[in-house]
Amino acid sequence: MKNKKNALDRSGLPGNRSLSIKPAKKMKKAIYLLMVPLIVVSGLVFANREIKNDTSKNPTPKPLSAAEIKAEREKWLATPEGMKYEKWEASPEGKKVFAGEAKIRKNISDFTNMEAVVTSLSLPAGSRLGFGIMVRINGDDYILSFGPEKSDKSFWSFNNEFRQLHDLKVNDNIIIRSHHLSHAPKYSYPIVSGDYVERDSKIIYKRPPHKGGC
Repeated sequence: MKNKKNALDRSGLPGNRSLSIKPAKKMKKAIYLLMVPLIVVSGLVFANREIKNDTSKNPTPKPLSAAEIKAEREKWLATPEGMKYEKWEASPEGKKVFAGEAKIRKNISDFTNMEAVVTSLSLPAGSRLGFGIMVRINGDDYILSFGPEKSDKSFWSFNNEFRQLHDLKVNDNIIIRSHHLSHAPKYSYPIVSGDYVERDSKIIYKRPPHKGGC
């Protein structure tokens, strides 16, 4: 009987069943481990495709028409803030600001030179326009705003784009150009965006182009 059992064991049949089952279990486990990442990746691809499809289904909103803009403005003017603005617009202070804008509007639209004199090296108290100075153009005062300034002083000497503007002094004669003109009831002067400044025939500031622009 022992000889028969040993013979069966050596033949790898009944007596060696455990040896054949273990490799099978290991193979199934390996296949399962390979399948899980594929399922996860497939799910992510599918989810990404669904998101893209949903995004493509949402069309880009169309710009408002002139009539819609007018309707929105009238709606806003009916609010407390709108009524406050309308009151300022009709006030002597508001009219003075609009008159100042009218004087330089063509220069703004054509982006042509404007001769200015520096009247102050700081903006009115409480302003939130970033770095700027006060200038006089053709007898009227304007805020010349350049926007937020880097607060990291370690880059002051080399990388601060407003470095040369800080060298300006009161009564300096400069040439400025701007693409944008604005106003707000908070300020008693028109706000000119400083895009280009020249002093003594030398450019001391030129606004960097927007990312992606030319």
